[in-house]
Parts: sequence; structure tokens; C-alpha cells
Amino acid sequence: MNNALQIKEMALPLGSLEAYIQRSYAVSILTEEEEHDLAVRLHEQGDLEAARQLILAHLRFVVRVANGYLGYGLPLADLIQEGNIGLMKAVKRFNPYVGVRLVSFAIHWIKSEIHEFIIRNWRIVKVATTKAQRKLFFNLRNAKKEVGVSFTPDEVETLAQELNVSHKDVREMETRMYAHDASFDAHGDDDDDLSMAPAHYLEDLRFAPSQQLEASNEEEHGRQTLYSALDNLDERSREIIAARWLGDKKSTLEELAERYQVSAERVRQIEKTALQKLKGNIEQFSA
Repeated sequence: MNNALQIKEMALPLGSLEAYIQRSYAVSILTEEEEHDLAVRLHEQGDLEAARQLILAHLRFVVRVANGYLGYGLPLADLIQEGNIGLMKAVKRFNPYVGVRLVSFAIHWIKSEIHEFIIRNWRIVKVATTKAQRKLFFNLRNAKKEVGVSFTPDEVETLAQELNVSHKDVREMETRMYAHDASFDAHGDDDDDLSMAPAHYLEDLRFAPSQQLEASNEEEHGRQTLYSALDNLDERSREIIAARWLGDKKSTLEELAERYQVSAERVRQIEKTALQKLKGNIEQFSA
């Protein structure tokens, strides 16, 4: 059975990663001539069957690359899946007339998709958002000898020079890489742990019915206290306070002086005395 027919009849299994890997390695590697013919069919005719055969024949390389990223704590199946996406992108863009083998061209796309997946899923808070940060992230991971042990000053100096970044960039990325995500809702019997969980101190009670009722009662009580305190002022003092402080449009001292046929200074004195009395009345009613 020739290689093309073998690929065409092959059905990759579902639900078993081990079986998938075995079947991926069972597909024979294409010869340079077979690969070229298939790539030409895809490039010139848009032959999807040719694309399928190229992809299936290179799945083993995706598995091999994905295995190199197991140290990031992410499922191998997910890494392979993302690598396969990179492989498909590479097959779509592969030019058979450039003179390189598909695997050499595809390795960049496979690693790129896996890198993006790792960055997205390494932690809830993104550790790297720019191209330079991604490069620094993976280089530091490769250089790290022991998780949890900080780089020595000499190691920081060496890495900064090799990667053409500052010492601060190295230390900052190291901190991001090995910081731990805090659980929003802590579990356990330790009251201290529970009190430190964000869910404990970030709870928004503004719209809780009990809080709204309490706020409404306090507002109504304050309004009634103010009205009672104002009732204990003489009529002119009450009108001046209302005009100066309680209306939508605040009156000036000069406007009130003209209304009551007194000086602006006299209005200010009446206002000051009325505010002192009002404060005393509110304290009395609130006691």
C-alpha cells in the first residue's frame, strides 16, 4: 500500500491521547517527491485532499514539539491541539517552489501557536503581552534551573546581556512567572484564609435589599431630623438657610439683602447664627 493510500484510509481515534499519538506515528513520513507533488496540488489547484495528506503525515512532528512544553503544567492534548492549528496554517501558506521541506517551514507556526496558548493559559493574569515579553518569558523558562529559586545577580546580568533587556525586565518577568494566582473564593476551615480571600472584602452590598432598606431608612430619618430642626428656627432664618443651602439655585448674600432690605453683612450674620442653631437642633433630635 503506498503512503498516500495509507493516509487516506487512516482514521485517527477519538477520546484516547495515547492511541492518537500511536496512530500519528504510524503514518509514514512523506518522501521529498511525494511532499512536493501534494504541495503543488494544494498550491495550484486548492486540492483539500492533498492538504489533508500533508497534515496527517506531519502530526508526529507536532507531538514531538508539544512534548517539549510539558514543563508548563498544561495538558499535552491541548498543546498538541494548538500545535496542529499551527501545522494547518503552515500547510496553507507553504510554497512548494521555495526549495525547503514542509517540516522546516512548519516548525515556526507550530511553536508560535503553542507559545500563544501557553501565554494565554499560564495564569489568569497575563504574564506577557508584547512580543518582547513573550520572548523573555520563554527564555527565562528555559534558563531556570529550579522553580522557586531566584536568579543570582550574576545570572541576571548574563541573561540581560544575552537577551538585550534591562536587569529590571528580567526580575519583573521572573516575579510574574512564579507568582501564584489567589483564589477569589478561598476554601478551608482557616478563618484567616477566608478573610483574606477577595470574595470576602470585594463583596458589593450596594444593591442588597437589606442594605438598600437600611440606606433608605437612614435617608428618611435624616430628612425628618433636618425638617424638625428647621422648624425650630424663626421664619426669616429658616428662609435664608433654605435659600442659601437647600434650593436648586443658591441665592447670594446680595440677593437676600435686597429682599429683606438689610445689608449683605447682616444676612451673613443671620445665616451664621441660624447654622449654629440648626446644628444644635439636629444634635438634639438625633440624640
